[in-house]
Amino acid sequence: MVKTICKRIFVLVLLVMAATTGQAFAETVLKGAGATFPYPLYSKWFRDYAVVDPEVFFSYEAVGSGGGIKQIMAQSIDFGASDKFLTDEELKAAPGKLLQIPTVMGAVAITYNLPGAGSGLKLTPDILSDIFLGKITRWNDPRLASVNKKLHLPDKGIIVVHRSDGSGTTNIFTDYLSGVSGEWARKIGKGTTVEWPVGIGGKGSGEIVNQIKTVPFTIGYVENAYTMVNNLPAAALKNKSGRFVNPTMRSVRAATVDAVNRITDDYRISLVNQSGKEAYPIVGFTWLLVYQQQKDPVKGKKLVEFLNWELRKAEKMTSTLFYTPLHEKLADMVGKTISSITY
Repeated sequence: MVKTICKRIFVLVLLVMAATTGQAFAETVLKGAGATFPYPLYSKWFRDYAVVDPEVFFSYEAVGSGGGIKQIMAQSIDFGASDKFLTDEELKAAPGKLLQIPTVMGAVAITYNLPGAGSGLKLTPDILSDIFLGKITRWNDPRLASVNKKLHLPDKGIIVVHRSDGSGTTNIFTDYLSGVSGEWARKIGKGTTVEWPVGIGGKGSGEIVNQIKTVPFTIGYVENAYTMVNNLPAAALKNKSGRFVNPTMRSVRAATVDAVNRITDDYRISLVNQSGKEAYPIVGFTWLLVYQQQKDPVKGKKLVEFLNWELRKAEKMTSTLFYTPLHEKLADMVGKTISSITY
């Protein structure tokens, strides 16, 4: 009797192992890495797509745009993610033709922690750049007070928080600062990493959020979805038209109206400091980096199916996480780019 029970248990274990092994072999793992800017959205897309195609599993490391570019260049992942478009030199250095596929647009929000002051902070381009240059060092500075008369600004030092890793969010932010401040352009410049004049660093958007939430009198920059999800305030920025604008889907879309008509099929365009009364001034695309010629036909097919799904089916969930979907004209262009991928 005991032998019979043991034999049945042994057979059951073998069947479970066989079923598990079969599932593992049937599963296609697509590895990605890169930007933290779109990570709240991408992680939801990956979870939801598992319902559409249960055979696909996404493994994504939010290591920053610099890390995503490095890994896709090394072909150690199936797709990269970046908020910075690649230069001619970077594209030439790639071992194959890299496509830069825009997925959504987002705003870089200036968030802060001001106990007792409440929300509603306003910032002009020169004030913002001088804070990050270390020229404005206290919250009650007369220049800050002059544009924030309704706020009680404390006599406290400003603690600047910035990214310490290679970051596409940093690239968008410093692209903006370089455009509005000649001093910033000369001394610091733009890029995924820069030599920050002041402040404390944090790796990834998550660390920036944690520092802003826990350390009083801080100011930093993150993708707007992080402020909304974490209930953090976002400053209203004075745009090119002279109006103070908050980061919203509407103000992000307003920043892209003219740009869409100028974009080419390599999608390399800056969206910062665009004209338009309603335009938020710090806006950027985020791109997926994919080789046009896929080496693995199974992975290539699954990746293309996912890209078509996110382009045509996933836009309804885009707005729920405070990102802005692509304009219809741009989406049609992206669809043609996706169809050029071979496997």
